[in-house]
Amino acid sequence: MTLKVGRRVQLAVELALTGQVVLAGAAPAEVPAAVGFLALAAGTEGTVEEVDDDRRESAEVREYARLKSLLDDFGHQMPPGSRAQLEEQVATLEPAWIAYQEAEIPVRVRVRLDNGFVLHDTAGDVFVAV
Repeated sequence: MTLKVGRRVQLAVELALTGQVVLAGAAPAEVPAAVGFLALAAGTEGTVEEVDDDRRESAEVREYARLKSLLDDFGHQMPPGSRAQLEEQVATLEPAWIAYQEAEIPVRVRVRLDNGFVLHDTAGDVFVAV
Protein backbone atom coordinates (compact mmCIF):
# COMPACT_ATOMS: atom_id res chain seq x y z
CA MET A 1 0.00 0.00 0.00
CA THR A 2 1.26 3.47 -0.85
CA LEU A 3 0.70 6.01 1.89
CA LYS A 4 -0.16 9.48 0.65
CA VAL A 5 -1.09 12.68 2.40
CA GLY A 6 -4.85 12.80 2.96
CA ARG A 7 -5.33 9.03 2.76
CA ARG A 8 -7.52 7.38 5.39
CA VAL A 9 -5.75 4.62 7.30
CA GLN A 10 -6.19 2.46 10.36
CA LEU A 11 -3.76 0.86 12.75
CA ALA A 12 -2.97 -2.70 11.71
CA VAL A 13 -1.59 -3.55 15.15
CA GLU A 14 -2.16 -2.47 18.72
CA LEU A 15 0.34 0.15 19.85
CA ALA A 16 1.44 0.57 23.45
CA LEU A 17 3.07 3.90 24.25
CA THR A 18 4.90 4.19 27.55
CA GLY A 19 7.11 6.75 29.17
CA GLN A 20 7.14 10.34 30.23
CA VAL A 21 4.49 12.75 29.09
CA VAL A 22 5.35 16.44 28.78
CA LEU A 23 3.13 19.37 28.03
CA ALA A 24 3.24 20.62 24.45
CA GLY A 25 5.55 23.61 24.26
CA ALA A 26 7.23 22.80 27.57
CA ALA A 27 10.98 23.21 27.82
CA PRO A 28 12.87 19.89 27.66
CA ALA A 29 14.56 20.60 31.00
CA GLU A 30 11.24 20.77 32.86
CA VAL A 31 10.10 17.88 35.03
CA PRO A 32 7.70 15.61 33.12
CA ALA A 33 4.02 16.25 33.80
CA ALA A 34 3.25 12.55 34.21
CA VAL A 35 4.43 9.06 33.57
CA GLY A 36 1.94 6.84 31.89
CA PHE A 37 0.83 4.14 29.54
CA LEU A 38 -1.42 4.55 26.51
CA ALA A 39 -2.73 1.75 24.32
CA LEU A 40 -4.16 2.39 20.87
CA ALA A 41 -6.24 -0.47 19.54
CA ALA A 42 -5.78 -2.03 16.14
CA GLY A 43 -8.41 -0.59 13.82
CA THR A 44 -8.13 2.97 15.17
CA GLU A 45 -8.60 5.20 12.13
CA GLY A 46 -6.99 8.44 11.10
CA THR A 47 -5.69 10.56 8.24
CA VAL A 48 -2.13 10.72 6.94
CA GLU A 49 -0.73 14.25 7.32
CA GLU A 50 2.92 13.73 6.27
CA VAL A 51 4.91 11.04 4.47
CA ASP A 52 8.70 10.77 4.54
CA ASP A 53 10.30 8.06 2.44
CA ASP A 54 13.81 6.72 2.79
CA ARG A 55 14.30 5.83 -0.85
CA ARG A 56 17.96 6.04 -1.78
CA GLU A 57 18.95 6.15 -5.44
CA SER A 58 22.18 4.45 -6.44
CA ALA A 59 24.48 5.94 -9.05
CA GLU A 60 23.21 3.34 -11.54
CA VAL A 61 19.59 4.33 -10.94
CA ARG A 62 20.34 8.03 -11.44
CA GLU A 63 22.33 7.27 -14.58
CA TYR A 64 19.54 5.05 -15.96
CA ALA A 65 16.97 7.82 -15.42
CA ARG A 66 19.24 10.38 -17.08
CA LEU A 67 20.07 8.23 -20.10
CA LYS A 68 16.51 6.95 -20.54
CA SER A 69 15.22 10.51 -20.55
CA LEU A 70 17.86 11.48 -23.12
CA LEU A 71 16.91 8.51 -25.29
CA ASP A 72 13.17 9.20 -25.03
CA ASP A 73 13.50 12.92 -25.74
CA PHE A 74 16.24 13.02 -28.37
CA GLY A 75 16.80 9.44 -29.56
CA HIS A 76 14.82 9.97 -32.75
CA GLN A 77 17.22 12.80 -33.73
CA MET A 78 20.44 10.90 -33.03
CA PRO A 79 22.64 9.23 -35.60
CA PRO A 80 21.95 5.46 -35.69
CA GLY A 81 25.32 4.54 -34.13
CA SER A 82 24.93 6.94 -31.20
CA ARG A 83 21.35 5.83 -30.62
CA ALA A 84 22.40 2.14 -30.59
CA GLN A 85 25.16 2.90 -28.09
CA LEU A 86 22.74 4.78 -25.85
CA GLU A 87 20.17 1.96 -26.07
CA GLU A 88 22.88 -0.51 -25.04
CA GLN A 89 23.83 1.62 -22.01
CA VAL A 90 20.18 1.91 -20.98
CA ALA A 91 19.69 -1.86 -21.33
CA THR A 92 22.77 -2.49 -19.16
CA LEU A 93 21.42 -0.25 -16.37
CA GLU A 94 17.81 -1.45 -16.59
CA PRO A 95 18.13 -4.28 -13.99
CA ALA A 96 19.19 -1.74 -11.34
CA TRP A 97 16.22 0.45 -12.26
CA ILE A 98 13.77 -2.46 -12.06
CA ALA A 99 15.14 -3.52 -8.66
CA TYR A 100 14.80 0.06 -7.43
CA GLN A 101 11.18 0.29 -8.61
CA GLU A 102 10.23 -3.04 -7.02
CA ALA A 103 11.98 -2.46 -3.69
CA GLU A 104 9.93 -1.92 -0.56
CA ILE A 105 10.27 1.71 0.45
CA PRO A 106 10.46 2.29 4.18
CA VAL A 107 8.32 5.30 5.06
CA ARG A 108 7.76 7.31 8.21
CA VAL A 109 4.40 9.04 8.60
CA ARG A 110 2.51 11.51 10.70
CA VAL A 111 -1.09 10.39 11.21
CA ARG A 112 -3.82 12.32 13.02
CA LEU A 113 -6.10 9.72 14.54
CA ASP A 114 -9.84 10.35 14.75
CA ASN A 115 -9.61 10.33 18.55
CA GLY A 116 -7.34 13.40 18.38
CA PHE A 117 -4.01 11.71 18.99
CA VAL A 118 -1.18 12.35 16.55
CA LEU A 119 1.41 9.68 15.78
CA HIS A 120 4.50 11.38 14.41
CA ASP A 121 7.55 9.69 12.83
CA THR A 122 5.79 6.32 12.89
CA ALA A 123 6.71 3.39 10.64
CA GLY A 124 4.26 3.28 7.74
CA ASP A 125 3.87 -0.48 7.92
CA VAL A 126 1.77 -0.29 11.11
CA PHE A 127 -1.08 1.20 9.03
CA VAL A 128 -3.44 -0.25 6.43
CA ALA A 129 -5.76 1.58 4.04
CA VAL A 130 -9.40 1.98 5.04
